[in-house]
Amino acid sequence: MQEKPSTLPVPEDDGAANHLNGALWPDISFSSTNHELINLKERIGITVVYVYPMTGRPDIPAPDGWEGIPGAKGCTPQSCGFRDHYSELKALNAQIYGFSSQTTEYQLEAKERLHLPFSLLSDDSFLLKEHLNLPTFKAAGKELYKRITFILIGGKIQKVFYPVFPPEGNADNVIAWLRENA
Repeated sequence: MQEKPSTLPVPEDDGAANHLNGALWPDISFSSTNHELINLKERIGITVVYVYPMTGRPDIPAPDGWEGIPGAKGCTPQSCGFRDHYSELKALNAQIYGFSSQTTEYQLEAKERLHLPFSLLSDDSFLLKEHLNLPTFKAAGKELYKRITFILIGGKIQKVFYPVFPPEGNADNVIAWLRENA
């Protein structure tokens, strides 16, 4: 695992994900950056879903105080970690999806800029929060998902990584778990 950045506040486990291990993924379709509706419950085999607050853009400043919110900063390094380990994850028979409350149009810019070989899914209506009671926080007047990663097997949550820190080490932790358990 990579060393955590010393300047970022470390998120604490507030217990907001304790109910998720073993839960069934809801039967909901989400818009993807590949211009498809994706229902993760219908995926066969191993599916990795990393949920992140929001992807920043080079032309838009981060919300005030963003770096001081535990677990907020790091969406791009997290996505790049999954991109850089994509072939390794595919060799472990895992499908990868990024997931946030940002619109598909907004996510498409990040997918293209970061050269992500997998889809990003949009939940701008917070349906997943409603169905799974996912943790969120507010920044700049917007509700955002807290960073959390799921490993689903056949539509059932087998492993939850929460809180995820450091974000750039998330893909390494997922790979280690898959090697030991899947």
